[in-house]
Amino acid sequence: MNYLVNSTLVIAILATIACQTNMSAKESAALYSQGQNPPGGKTVVKTDAEWKKQLTPDQYEVLRKHGTERAGTSPLLNVHEDGTFYCAGCHNPLFSYKTKFESGTGWPSFYEPISKNAVKVGKDNSYGMDRDEVLCSVCNGHLGHVFNDGPKPTGLRYCMNGVAMTFAKK
Repeated sequence: MNYLVNSTLVIAILATIACQTNMSAKESAALYSQGQNPPGGKTVVKTDAEWKKQLTPDQYEVLRKHGTERAGTSPLLNVHEDGTFYCAGCHNPLFSYKTKFESGTGWPSFYEPISKNAVKVGKDNSYGMDRDEVLCSVCNGHLGHVFNDGPKPTGLRYCMNGVAMTFAKK
């Protein structure tokens, strides 16, 4: 019995460590608390084969393999119309056009998500860098990264891969 309790405790601690987010981005945005339900309480889980069938090769590379599109290639970069940006994987609403701004980076940038539980932020230590990765809270698709060099009122820059999103006009 003690072995089962100790094993469960170790698993819970490891899961907590693995899910920790960068506190500076989390605190300054108050975006996502661990354990908070995604929008509508739904999650989308699919097999790799199902994702490959649904997504274009570029969408699959970014959303499922944590890739990055080339700067300046997204058709969403210059979209400034009244509407909503959605996850290309699950159609979860991510950002309002009202929070989009020109960052000069070559990727669509926003200063806050459409709701506090639309995205979640986690650690990304790939390529020898320490960054805050932004994931869709419904399908866990990789969307981009968030940086602490954005405009007011949040001071954040959600640097998103346009291929990971779709846009719908109001």
